[in-house]
Amino acid sequence: MNRTDLTLIRGGAVLADDGWLTPGYLTVRGETIEQVGSGSPPQELEREAGHVLGGARHAVLPGLVNGHTHFSQTFMRGLAAGRPLLAWLNEVIWPMQETMTVDDMHLAALLGLLENLLSGATTVVDHHKICATSDHTRAVCSAAETVGLRLVLARGWTDRGVNAEGPEAILDDLEQLFERTRGSRDVKIANGPLTPWRCSPETLQQTHALATRYAAPTHIHVSETEIEVQKTLDETGLRPVIWLDQLDLLGESTQVVHGVWIEAGEIERLAERDALVVHCPVSNAVLGSGIAPVASLSKAGVRLRLGTDGPASNDSQDLFETMKSSLCLARAISRDPMDLSPSEVLSWATDGRVLQAGADADVILVNLDSPRAVPVNDTTSALVLSACASDVETVIVGGRILMEDRYVKVLDQGALLDECRKAATALKLRAGLG
Repeated sequence: MNRTDLTLIRGGAVLADDGWLTPGYLTVRGETIEQVGSGSPPQELEREAGHVLGGARHAVLPGLVNGHTHFSQTFMRGLAAGRPLLAWLNEVIWPMQETMTVDDMHLAALLGLLENLLSGATTVVDHHKICATSDHTRAVCSAAETVGLRLVLARGWTDRGVNAEGPEAILDDLEQLFERTRGSRDVKIANGPLTPWRCSPETLQQTHALATRYAAPTHIHVSETEIEVQKTLDETGLRPVIWLDQLDLLGESTQVVHGVWIEAGEIERLAERDALVVHCPVSNAVLGSGIAPVASLSKAGVRLRLGTDGPASNDSQDLFETMKSSLCLARAISRDPMDLSPSEVLSWATDGRVLQAGADADVILVNLDSPRAVPVNDTTSALVLSACASDVETVIVGGRILMEDRYVKVLDQGALLDECRKAATALKLRAGLG
């Protein structure tokens, strides 16, 4: 039999709809998974496969989803310097963002996407803040097309305070982005209001309605710090989640990022409205913002996803570190070793997906044959508590192999790092932070 475009992955533990198949196999043809099975693959598949991947002591699972980051911050890594959130924004982040060129934005996005690729993410939500020109936004989309990861670009905006835009400009740009990406499987747009206290209720409602028309999410920072909660309380008399609900902004398409300082009534409301909470534990810890009540959220039935947040507040894009931090911090704050399970946290990182026939071929292979993981008594625990980003060996998105055996096929990694070092140095000087 002639070899075809069939890719066979065999020999590892495969995360299927009924749990781990150890060993298992799967086949990819075109952009989708064709078969998933347990044991050794049939000989006819071995003969037909044009490409064979895997081996024993690997975990084969859906690509991870980074539910929240800021690519512009890749050039701002390591500059938090012990500042709380608002001082950090005022003194470092906003000045550097104001001076970013289109070329800076393109390089910063390539660097952020590369780090996510190396960490096993196949889908990334970028809360995009550099909207000075439409070219800045297109630069991020172009970078995603180069690297090959699936991108959700949440077009950030504020119509109050620093860097405020007019409501008409925000709505026009959002609609153009929705139209430009209509039908794309790899680049999607979301409405990205930055935070309740920096957005007027009218523009929040109008942009949310526009996003709903395009079946797109609204992605917004909520209750990241106590100070921000107090700002909304002072102005509206309501806590942020309740205020957003009164504006009819809570629903299954709403993505609430952080949710560190939310109370029981807000958790109940999030569950009732089926809103998604994106948990960013490492960033919240670095900035001293607090620890989100994810165990309570999960017990209440709130949908959860994990995010790294931006590289300037994390300071990495390692979703394995994020998984472990999620579990450890939740148990530390409750002092209950039964709070959360590795399988629950892994499902947040994969957005609840498993490998099954007909699904998009977004697949990663993680090598668990390392001193950190051996012996692998439980594959899920090994992934959440033992593995790290550098254990990701192979990444496939839509059937395309972007990285194999840690070799990145889509760009020249060394050349990119050299360009980014030079551009970041120049950016700091222009921003007065040299």
